[in-house]
Amino acid sequence: MSAEPGGERLVDHEADSEDRAVEAALRPRQLGEFIGQERVRQQLDLVLRAARERGATADHVLLSGAPGLGKTTLSMIIAAEMGAPIRITSGPAIQHAGDLASILSSLQEGEVLFLDEIHRMSRPAEEMLYIAMEDFRVDVIVGKGPGATAIPLELPPFTLVGATTRAGLLPPPLRDRFGFTAHMEFYAPAELERVVHRSAGLLDVEVDPAGAAEIAGRSRGTPRIANRLLRRVRDYAQIKADGSIGQETASRALEVYEVDQRGLDRLDRAVLEALLKLFGGGPVGLSTLAVAVGEERETVEEVAEPFLVREGLLARTPRGRVATPAAWAHLGLTPPAQQAGQPGLFGG
Repeated sequence: MSAEPGGERLVDHEADSEDRAVEAALRPRQLGEFIGQERVRQQLDLVLRAARERGATADHVLLSGAPGLGKTTLSMIIAAEMGAPIRITSGPAIQHAGDLASILSSLQEGEVLFLDEIHRMSRPAEEMLYIAMEDFRVDVIVGKGPGATAIPLELPPFTLVGATTRAGLLPPPLRDRFGFTAHMEFYAPAELERVVHRSAGLLDVEVDPAGAAEIAGRSRGTPRIANRLLRRVRDYAQIKADGSIGQETASRALEVYEVDQRGLDRLDRAVLEALLKLFGGGPVGLSTLAVAVGEERETVEEVAEPFLVREGLLARTPRGRVATPAAWAHLGLTPPAQQAGQPGLFGG
């Protein structure tokens, strides 16, 4: 099921090739330019300033949080603030200890190594990383079997910035080796409005406060989505309006792309409509719900559900998925228990 014209979800948190290209142009270069995450910024500023004053390499940093909140951007800012180069890789790309050894042995002193999706790194590589982070050393195994020997290879001091969307999957020995850990929160609408205004200026697009608020309110608390919606609204304004973005233009544009006032797209609404109209609000099993909307179980569970749960529109229970009163209200429907005038799952 396509969520909007073109077959890709405008409200998907993951970055596609277009997003990565645009993000590179829109990405802030200094900590003072970074919008939102006030607590994280203040704490990280202290860590980096103290390291610079000591003339030392910054402590290893672990950033956790949902996709699209700025973990990659912060890693680049850390490198820029420390005046150091940055090397970027990801957990899935490191499936053998030798892959990690090759990267670590080529690092320069003070270099920042950004390891995205660090929770998906292989276990042998994880164990090698423990020693590298703590002792700045890797043991290179030469030979096989009983005759194999470990040759220690000294590494220059470096800063590892690990990013994860699932901090709970990190083994404690790895998590404990980070000197600074931070959790990235979803953005408030006012912060997203600032993101939209900043990005609009860089894209040379005129957007008024009401237009920025309209886009921010449908961005699911995520700057990446705000920037993506801004680009699509810009296209609509260029073709269907005078090129500037006001509230009405933004609203009409996002209606075309089927992103509603709360940021739900067609997939989200399909899940809610099936839950409400076909199963009376639940409870219903995940597999049954996925079949009802014509999607894979994993798609419903990993793509649609997290936002619906966060918005208070759906609840996970031991008996299955259940719609909340807010879900009925959002779709303009009346819960069956209220229709019958009887107390039930939703009270009454």
